[in-house]
Amino acid sequence: MAVLAATWFAPWAVQAQSPVRIKIAAASNLKFVLADLATQYRQQTGVRVDVNLGASGNLARQILQGLPVEQFISADEVWVAELAKAGRTLDAGQRYATGRLALVMPKNSALPLGQGLAATVRALKPGDKFAIANPALAPYGVAAVEALQRAGVGPLPAARQVMGDNIGQATQFVATGAAQAGITALALAQAPEIASSLQVLPLPADAHAPLHQRMVLLKGAGAAALNWHRFLLSAPAQAVFVRHGYALPQ
Repeated sequence: MAVLAATWFAPWAVQAQSPVRIKIAAASNLKFVLADLATQYRQQTGVRVDVNLGASGNLARQILQGLPVEQFISADEVWVAELAKAGRTLDAGQRYATGRLALVMPKNSALPLGQGLAATVRALKPGDKFAIANPALAPYGVAAVEALQRAGVGPLPAARQVMGDNIGQATQFVATGAAQAGITALALAQAPEIASSLQVLPLPADAHAPLHQRMVLLKGAGAAALNWHRFLLSAPAQAVFVRHGYALPQ
């Protein structure tokens, strides 16, 4: 990481002379932090970052099938390792953040949020739904299942669960009232665009295995993508991740 981060700023002036576009694939939990970072980066360099959001598993499979992107920013490390094993990456990638989970429910809900995950799940009425991301596709779904199990209330019956194809969709199920509660990424739950419609309780970091998030450049990535990649590992960018609810990578 230190080698990449050390010179992230050097080529900016050159890039600003001839604006380019970078196409990347990124996990849905990164929607708001990447919008923030991409805006800052474009203002400073003239380079536009086009982000294709989705579940990490889906994106990795699309990349294996030829999705034309230069960088993959995953919600975990497993899918990056899969791409590296398949020979699609420049290296093993770098950790850029550690994710956090949050228990969420609609703003007007009377469920006992403050009493924690177990009490909230047990207070659900017959027919109520609990939203998580699909653990077969989304690392945040895997962590949600683990948090429910560690709390002593999981796995939930299929009839009680509603699964999003990615963590963004799971969050919307709760924000719109399609689910009475759910587990999402803290970074999504506290974003102003969503937070106004939710009650949010950050879950303890030890409620699940660490959500170490990793990104990697794909073979064929150009100089502009490399500079953007270095920028994400820089101190200013890392501070933005922290502000959006992530922990620094370990």
